[in-house]
Amino acid sequence: MTGELQPADDSSGHSPTPELRASDRERDHVVEILQVAAGDGRLTVAEMDERLDAALSARTTGDLARLTADLPSEGLSPQARDLVRIDQRFGDVTRAGRWLVPRRMEIRLMFGEAKLDFTHAVITHHTLHIDVDLRIGGNLTLVTRPGIVVDTDDLERGSGDIKIRPVSGPDTATTLHVQLTGRSRGGDIIARPPRQKFSAWVRRTPRSSGR
Repeated sequence: MTGELQPADDSSGHSPTPELRASDRERDHVVEILQVAAGDGRLTVAEMDERLDAALSARTTGDLARLTADLPSEGLSPQARDLVRIDQRFGDVTRAGRWLVPRRMEIRLMFGEAKLDFTHAVITHHTLHIDVDLRIGGNLTLVTRPGIVVDTDDLERGSGDIKIRPVSGPDTATTLHVQLTGRSRGGDIIARPPRQKFSAWVRRTPRSSGR
């Protein structure tokens, strides 16, 4: 029948070589590429979710390769550290820009502030566990972006304020779950979106028409 594709004739008598089965490490590597690409704006949240599901269920290396064929693999961030410790007294410390989010953090503060700005952070896993010890004057600020959820349910609070401003809507997929544990004995915890620049505020502010 004309117009139909016929399988190639293998005169050698050997069957085609089967694709290699994908390993857990190879799946994790593809997941990392997808999450970095989403952080760079190369993938939408919906596209990332679809590809993450496909990566986690992929059976062969060919299945994985097709998920990243249109994405750059050069310049991929190094493996995230398992633990980062911040012990700050009488001073401030900031993580901002394209910093690599670790899996766990231990933060000890007294008369100082730590600011973790996730606006352009590189996120390569789903959960960040932060154990805090906030003493008098020790404040923690988290600058979040859509897809980041902050959970303080297991935090022991003696004094100080906790203010969590949700950034994501009900239909936004969660890209990072920040779990805060430990205790606050005089410091404040604030989770908020990035501050709006004055020029952007002016453009969005409606002008009153004079009469």
